[in-house]
Amino acid sequence: MSGNHSIEDLLEALKYSPDNSFLRLMLAKAYLDVNELDEAEKQFSQILQNGKNMDAMAGLAKVYFRKENYSACNVIVEELLETSDVNEELLVLYAKGLLHEGEIGRATEIYKEVLHKNPSFTDPDLDGSLRVASSYFEGDDEDDVFMEKPSVKFHDVGGMDAVKKEIDLKIIKPLQHADLYKAYGKKTGGGILLYGPPGCGKTFIAKATAGEVNAKFLSLELNDILDMWIGNSEKNLHEIFETGRHNTPCVLFIDEIDALGASRTDMKGSGGRNVINQFLQELDGVDNDNDGLLILGATNTPWNLDNAFRRPGRFDRIIFVPPPDAASRAAILKLKLKDKPAEGIDYEKVAKATEHYSGADIDAIIDIAIEEKLEASFTDGVPKPLQTNDLLKAVKRHKSTTKEWFKTAKNFAMFANDSGLYDDILTYLKKMK
Repeated sequence: MSGNHSIEDLLEALKYSPDNSFLRLMLAKAYLDVNELDEAEKQFSQILQNGKNMDAMAGLAKVYFRKENYSACNVIVEELLETSDVNEELLVLYAKGLLHEGEIGRATEIYKEVLHKNPSFTDPDLDGSLRVASSYFEGDDEDDVFMEKPSVKFHDVGGMDAVKKEIDLKIIKPLQHADLYKAYGKKTGGGILLYGPPGCGKTFIAKATAGEVNAKFLSLELNDILDMWIGNSEKNLHEIFETGRHNTPCVLFIDEIDALGASRTDMKGSGGRNVINQFLQELDGVDNDNDGLLILGATNTPWNLDNAFRRPGRFDRIIFVPPPDAASRAAILKLKLKDKPAEGIDYEKVAKATEHYSGADIDAIIDIAIEEKLEASFTDGVPKPLQTNDLLKAVKRHKSTTKEWFKTAKNFAMFANDSGLYDDILTYLKKMK
């Protein structure tokens, strides 16, 4: 009731001083406190008719957030963050607004900024959606463990149709038809190993897979796992898998997995063998339920992997990710140049000139072409659009990086291919002739 008395008093005072912005701001905040959102919006808006007022803008953003008009809330907060001192309350509001709009990555960035300023800060909504439920990385770093929820999907990946089809059958379809799979006693999840030359999109296809199934994405490198103290690496590995199991559906992506899963016969010390054995145990899910946990590994050197990794139930589907074909290269070029100044690009012509180029190689030729254009634009400050000839000139300056990889791969494909693992490499090499 005291809140209502305050509102009544403020309304009475404004009758005698209608242009008093301070009184009107107090009234707007009083309405917001009792959740009378329409009245609060009316009062905040009236203040802003007389010019910019940071407090009124912040109040209006809160009104829009509570009304679930998150887009309007975010627009106001973005303007405030550009023109006023950054404060914790605004950043938290912005992170929540972004989260409701599905911008998980940006929301995570903003929330990390809040935690950097105030490490002890907690928020149930943001913590539940953005932080990983895990004890993984004990100590001071625990608060900084975040999962990503990628927005990219297969349509953002240029080409790679055969790879997409394999992943669709192995991962996406089981999740979309989980009941059907369970009727046959099959679990959703499992492991896929992606191998091929560097820079051909293995990491990007893993993220797109998570995006396709609306799953969380946890990307790991060797440094996240290995520890100088005996036993800690195995513990880290277990905690990482536990993190994924507690956040299903989850894509657990392990890059450069050959560094972790090297052949046990090559290990001089028992520490390395123990880590591999722990990894195999986690993959098997004997003591834990891996249902809904999707494990994607990527390697440039599959011949260094222990054979035990390829047993059924582990990485039982091994997919060759080749350099993009001509149609895929054209699609990649279109995606990469979509938001850049360009005109009259003959994508097919450039694609034809970049045979055996990886996605990373295509990035490199675009960067070279842009650098040339920037230099030409310095004279008058006007951006010059990229044209076909600019890209073709860049192709002459940057050669394909995949050919070296195929020289090594060819030896394994020809002389160590009893299981047929490298048949796809042989097929590709025939096309290269």
